[in-house]
Amino acid sequence: MRLRCRASRAVAAVALACCAVLLGACGAANREAVSAGALQARDPYGADLATEGTPRRGGTLTLGMDREVVSFDPTVQNSNMAALAVYDSLLKIDPQGKAQPYLAQSMDSADGGLTWRLGLRPGVRFTDGTALDSAAVLVNVQRHIDKLSSPAHAFASNIASMRAVDPLTVEFVLKAPLGDFPVLFAQPITYGSLGMIISPAALQQYGDDIGRHPVGAGPFRFVEWIPDSRIVLARNESYWQQGMPYLDGLEFRPLPDTETRYASIENGDVDLVFGGYNQELVRASSNPGLRVYYGPGNAGEYLYFNFNKAPFNDRRMREALIRSLDLNALAASQYSGRLVPSTSLFTEDSPYHTQAASDAWPKFDPERAKQLIAEYKASGGDPTFTFKTTQARVPFGEFIQAQMAAVGIDMKVQFYDLAQFSSAVVQSNDFQLTTWVGAFDVPYPGATRLLHTGGNTNYGDYSNPQVDALLDEAARTTDQAVRTHAYQQVELLVGQDLSMAWFSRSYLSTITRPEVKGIDRYPSRDMFFATTWLDRNAN
Repeated sequence: MRLRCRASRAVAAVALACCAVLLGACGAANREAVSAGALQARDPYGADLATEGTPRRGGTLTLGMDREVVSFDPTVQNSNMAALAVYDSLLKIDPQGKAQPYLAQSMDSADGGLTWRLGLRPGVRFTDGTALDSAAVLVNVQRHIDKLSSPAHAFASNIASMRAVDPLTVEFVLKAPLGDFPVLFAQPITYGSLGMIISPAALQQYGDDIGRHPVGAGPFRFVEWIPDSRIVLARNESYWQQGMPYLDGLEFRPLPDTETRYASIENGDVDLVFGGYNQELVRASSNPGLRVYYGPGNAGEYLYFNFNKAPFNDRRMREALIRSLDLNALAASQYSGRLVPSTSLFTEDSPYHTQAASDAWPKFDPERAKQLIAEYKASGGDPTFTFKTTQARVPFGEFIQAQMAAVGIDMKVQFYDLAQFSSAVVQSNDFQLTTWVGAFDVPYPGATRLLHTGGNTNYGDYSNPQVDALLDEAARTTDQAVRTHAYQQVELLVGQDLSMAWFSRSYLSTITRPEVKGIDRYPSRDMFFATTWLDRNAN
C-alpha cells in the first residue's frame, strides 16, 4: 500500500491556516462572503444548439479524461466518459430532472408505478447489424439482476418479473411501486444504468471480456483501446438519428494529472477536457479562448464521518469539526477564492431545498467547537483521530489538520494514491474521517445511494429509519408534490444529524476549445455525442 503519513507537518499547517484566517478575518463566520466569489453555473446541460449555426460534418474530436477507463461493461463500477458514445441511453434526463425518450421512444405506467412498459424505436440496430429489440433489453437487464457487484444491481433487483410483450415492447413488474423507475434507464454508467444496451450477439461472442469489446447502438462504434494511451471510436454509419453523428470519430486520452490536462486544452493538444477540480475550472472560466460548461450539482465535496467509529459516532464531535472549518480561509487558501459553498444536501435553486436546512447548519464558531470537544472529553471520549485522503489533496489535508489544531485536537493525516484510497479506505469503511466527491443531478437514486441505510455510496454507514422511509416514499410516488415534500424533509433531517460535513459543491466541468460546438451533457460531465461538431474556422 502506498501511503504517506504527514503528522509531522502540523506546525507548518498551523502557520498555513493562520495566514488563511487572516485573509478571511473580516467576518470569517459570514458565509455570504464566500458565496460572493463563488463560481457560477454555465450551461450545465450544454449549448443552445439552435444558436450555433449549421453543423459541419467531419473531423475527429480529441478528448482528455481525468482517469483511465476500467471497462465498457455497464455492470462494472467505473467512470467512463466514452460509454454513451458507444451505447447511447434508452432514456435521457432533461434539465427538469425528468426521464424523457431517447433511444427508446416511450416508458409509461398505468397503475401508479408498479408496472412499466418500455417502447423501443423500430429499425434501431447495433453496430454489428443485429436488432435492438425486446430480447436485447431483457438480456441486458438480467445481467444487472444476476451480478451483485453491478452498480445497478440494487435497482434491478426491485424487478419482480419482466417479459417481451412484442419485439418492441418490454413490460416490467416491480416488487413495489417506483415512480422514478424511468430514471434508472437514463443514468450515466457511473451511477448504475439499466439503459445502456449491449448487443446480445457480442455478449455471446465475448462473454466476460465484453468490457474490452463493446458493441452498442450509439453514434460511434468501438475501434481500439490502448490502456493508458487512447480509446478510438469511429462514426456509426447506420445510427438511428438520421444525418448524425457529425464527427468522423472520437479519440479519448487519459490525462489524470490536473496541470497536464489543463495545459493540453490551453495549448490545443486536445479539443475538450473533462475537468474535475476547482483549479482548472477557475482558470478556464477566466480564459477567453476556452468555453466552460458547469453546474455545481447536489451534494458535492464533503467529509465522510464514520458512524461506526469514535469520535464521530458522537454528534458533538461532528458539530465541533464543522464549526472548526473557516470557509473563508478555505476558499482563500485552497480554492483560488472561488469556493462554491455548501450547507445542505441540495443546491439552493433545487425545488427540494429549503432555507431552513441551510439556516440550521452549524456556522463557523471555534469557541463553540472547543466547548463541544471539552464536553466530549469530560464524558470519557478521546477527540484525537486520523484523517485519510488522496495524495492529490495534501494541502487540503494539512489545512484540516491546522483547523483542528486551532481548537485543540491532535489530528494525524494519511495520504493514499487514488486506487488504494478508493478501495482500501473509503469502500472498506477503514477511516474515521475522509473526503469524497459525490455530486448527483437528480435526487433518485443519488440521495438514496448516499443516505439510505445500506446505500452503495453511504460509506460512513449513516442510518436514520425516518430518512429511509422518506427516501423510499419520494422514489415510490408519482405525485410530484409528495416527492418534493419528502426530499425537503430528508434534507432537513440529514442536516440536523450532520450525516456528512458539507463544505463545497462539485467542480465537474467540460472545458472546450472555441471550435467545439453542439455540446449536449449532464452536469456530471457525461455527454451525448450525436450533436457534437467541429467548426475549425471558429475564432
